[in-house]
Amino acid sequence: MGYELYDMHCHLGFMSNALQVARDAEALGLAVFANTVTPREYQASLRELVDQPNVRIGVGLHPWWIADGRASGDDVDLAVAQVDGSVFVGEVGLDFSPAHADPATYARQLCVFERIIRACAFEPHPEHRRVISIHAVRSASAVLDVLDRTDCLDECACILHWFSGTGDELHRAVQAGCFFSINEMMLRTRRGREYARQIPEGQLLTETDLPPEEDKPFSAEEIVASLERTLSQLETIRGKDVRGIAARNATGLLD
Repeated sequence: MGYELYDMHCHLGFMSNALQVARDAEALGLAVFANTVTPREYQASLRELVDQPNVRIGVGLHPWWIADGRASGDDVDLAVAQVDGSVFVGEVGLDFSPAHADPATYARQLCVFERIIRACAFEPHPEHRRVISIHAVRSASAVLDVLDRTDCLDECACILHWFSGTGDELHRAVQAGCFFSINEMMLRTRRGREYARQIPEGQLLTETDLPPEEDKPFSAEEIVASLERTLSQLETIRGKDVRGIAARNATGLLD
């Protein structure tokens, strides 16, 4: 793609001025992996942003929408069907935190996530390895189990977004070849900074997870500022400039 900055996990569809943000981002040398949270948001984002060369749009079904019932069975079926025609998938995953789910929803989350991942792995895209951005809060082992048993790790590029699992789970994910997209919020914690130090160069990506709220205007400049802060902190943590490294990794996935 040849851009200077890459936001590998943001939510353009949450921005009331998404098209303007995408256009401004291109002018600023910024490429975006726009994650969606429902299949209907994916459809709407495709219609609005499909002609933007700096934007890739992921088929999404966020675990929060599954846990609280906002996502119906029809939504699940639609998301699985959409995977067949898309290279990019996200945001999907599992969230087992008390703030967003309870044990009664875990089985449903797991069932939906595995259906989507099986679709990703069992129906390879004819032109490009699929790229998946994955939410894994208090569920990294369960996520990796699904990726293992579906052979998704062999068929797809799996990105763990804003990783917050245990040290053992980090090691397992690194060994499995997962990518990790890092944002400035992750770097506010000591554990997050230590993980950012340990992730191999070839698996390191940057993200923002912006905007902080839905249905309000946002700006490409705010995305760029967040990425610049993340890159600056990563340079301090790792003792070297990682801007080119992160850009090359992202280009390999988004091209």
